[in-house]
Amino acid sequence: MKELIDYILQFGNLNQQQIDLVLSKASTLDLPKDAYFSEAGRIPSQVGFIVEGVIRGCYYNNQGEEITRCFISENSLVVDYVHFEANTSSSEYLQACTNCKLIVFSRQHWEELSRIIVGWDNIKNKMVRLCMYQKSRKGPVISQDATTRYLEFMQNYPSLINRIPLAFVASYLGVTQQSLSRIRRNIR
Repeated sequence: MKELIDYILQFGNLNQQQIDLVLSKASTLDLPKDAYFSEAGRIPSQVGFIVEGVIRGCYYNNQGEEITRCFISENSLVVDYVHFEANTSSSEYLQACTNCKLIVFSRQHWEELSRIIVGWDNIKNKMVRLCMYQKSRKGPVISQDATTRYLEFMQNYPSLINRIPLAFVASYLGVTQQSLSRIRRNIR
C-alpha cells in the first residue's frame, strides 16, 4: 500500500491519521488477465490503483469491432470516472491485459474520504484529472501511416510492448495483427 500513499502524497499533504484512514478504506484485488475491472452497460462501482499489471480501455464500434482506446499501467488510478461520479452505466470496458494487483475503494469508501478528510477533494480532483488525461486517447492519429503510429506507441508506452498481447496493440493502432507483424519486421 506504500505505492498508493506515495502516489496520493504527490497531490497534497496528509497527516499519519489521515493516511491510516485512507488505508483502512482500501482493499486489495487480484484481477486475472482478461478479467474486467468495469464493463460497458454497468455502473462503475470502484476506484482502483494499479500496483502491478496493465489494464486497457476498450469499446465496440458500430461494426462490432473491438477498439482499444488506452493502456493504464502501474502507479495509476483506473476508473471510468465520468460514469462513476454520475452513477450511470459505462460505455466502455476496463480489462486486464496482464494479471493485475490493485488497491480498490468502493464507492461508499471513496465518498467517505471526501466527507472525513479536509482537503481530500482537492487531492482527489488532481488524481482524477491525471487519470482522465492518461485515459484520453493521446495515441495514434489515423491520418499518420501505420509505422509512424507504431513508433509513437513505442515512445509513449516503452514498457508495454513486451507485456501485452499484440492483438491489443494492433487494435489500438487501428491495424490488423498481420500489418503490425510486418511493421515490426521492417523496423528491426
